[in-house]
Amino acid sequence: MANPLQAGDKAPNFSMPSTEGDISLKDFEGSYLVLYFYPRDNTPGCTTEAKDFTALVDEFGARNAKIVGVSRDSMTKHENFKAKQDLKVILASDEDGKTTESYGTWVEKNMYGKTHMGVARETFLIDPNGKIIKLWKKVRVKGHAQEVLEALPE
Repeated sequence: MANPLQAGDKAPNFSMPSTEGDISLKDFEGSYLVLYFYPRDNTPGCTTEAKDFTALVDEFGARNAKIVGVSRDSMTKHENFKAKQDLKVILASDEDGKTTESYGTWVEKNMYGKTHMGVARETFLIDPNGKIIKLWKKVRVKGHAQEVLEALPE
């Protein structure tokens, strides 16, 4: 496992299918990128997080920021989740796990005494030059989208 990413590091490149077509890190050059990782579509915490980011999408846009949610769900699940919840954020599918691994968000989880691998709820704020300027580990959903917005320059 690579060293965990930190503020100041260059963001790892990625290439994934998304609800806006295929995307990669270079597509966001010149704007801020909120890259948030979440475990699974249509679960309570993940739905709340996506709706909170959606509610602030115009404010993020006013600060030259795009929002991309990443999970290992299929594109079919992403499309259904986006339509069902009327989401305005980009959802990217990391089915092969390359992006979650390169960002260090594919982790061992412990639930009811059993361990399994899963996506950690983490957010990376990447500047217009592709550098990580802030990251949030073990995200608590309530108030998170607002906190990320406040971390952006006005």
